[in-house]
Amino acid sequence: MRVLAAMSGGVDSAVAAARAVDAGHEVVGVHLALSTAPGALRTGSRGCCSREDASDARRAADVLGIPFYVWDFADRFKDDVIDEFVEAYAAGRTPNPCLTCNEKIKFAALADKAIALGFDALATGHYAQLVDGELRRAVDHDKDQSYVLAVLTREQLSRALFPIGDTPKAEIRAEAARRGLAVADKPDSHDICFIPSGDTRAFLGAKIGIRPGAVVDASSGERLADHEGVHGFTIGQRKGLGIDAPAADGKPRYVTEIDPASGTVTVGTAEDLQVWGITATRAVWTSGITPDEPFEAVVQVRAHGGLAPVTATPTIVAGEPAIDIALHEPLTGVARGQAAVLYLPDAEHGDQVVGCGRIASTSSQPTAVATR
Repeated sequence: MRVLAAMSGGVDSAVAAARAVDAGHEVVGVHLALSTAPGALRTGSRGCCSREDASDARRAADVLGIPFYVWDFADRFKDDVIDEFVEAYAAGRTPNPCLTCNEKIKFAALADKAIALGFDALATGHYAQLVDGELRRAVDHDKDQSYVLAVLTREQLSRALFPIGDTPKAEIRAEAARRGLAVADKPDSHDICFIPSGDTRAFLGAKIGIRPGAVVDASSGERLADHEGVHGFTIGQRKGLGIDAPAADGKPRYVTEIDPASGTVTVGTAEDLQVWGITATRAVWTSGITPDEPFEAVVQVRAHGGLAPVTATPTIVAGEPAIDIALHEPLTGVARGQAAVLYLPDAEHGDQVVGCGRIASTSSQPTAVATR
């Protein structure tokens, strides 16, 4: 096959490209320029897409003996990922930009261009597995990225390769060193790639501006503090609330509700955060076929953690495919805008992704199915 290898400049994508070469594919490496003004250097493990990263990717391609190109996707990335990220926070939601990037950039814009140029598949350094066309968790659960890939359609998965999903991260680094790849010890990037400072609130404040509102107590309605915009908060947040005095009972306060229309941020107890039901819209079914009846699964509601057994029911909301999710035990910190990803446990091959949707609303009331 002709394979386009997306090379970020990190160790994972370099080894993924190397394994594609080993598999006998005709491989071409490509680095995506996602910033209109990339920095010369990364700041430790913060950020990505710097000129340093592009150079690291090029050196890895040279070691592997494959052609290498840099493609400019900065405008598309701004429109589809950064702008959507800002708009979501302004609306009181908590988006996952990695998921959006996979959905709209890597496996849509990039993959479409690759297919148009005659490539058969796109290889990336994501930690996930494809088994008989089914998306499953990576062997290394600590590095698993199936959550941010669950939005991919059956067609997109059919032209994807995840060559490193069957190997723990430590072994990937060791393999990179054996291959003579200089990125073997390069730190993993973390946080949000287009906010290298790590200060999301400051980034959003510069984009959105000041939109003052109140922080109020969930039980009494008392105004506890003022704030400069709902974009500085997310459901389940405990720190940075701007409240001078502790709660009367001495227990921590958490953000339990965000109303962007009034600018009101409500805080309450950990018990106030409990969610028993989720409605997820923009549903994607990994098999390409919508289940015709409710089924048992495990839901994950954020990139790291937030797992619970559920009964999932396909439905329609405002004419679009959606999922009603009844939890068998409550979860906390469930934020609108995040993905609700459904898995079927499989001890042999790793948990299988069956579908996902974006969290549109939640319920604090147990249903009959949730408490059985």
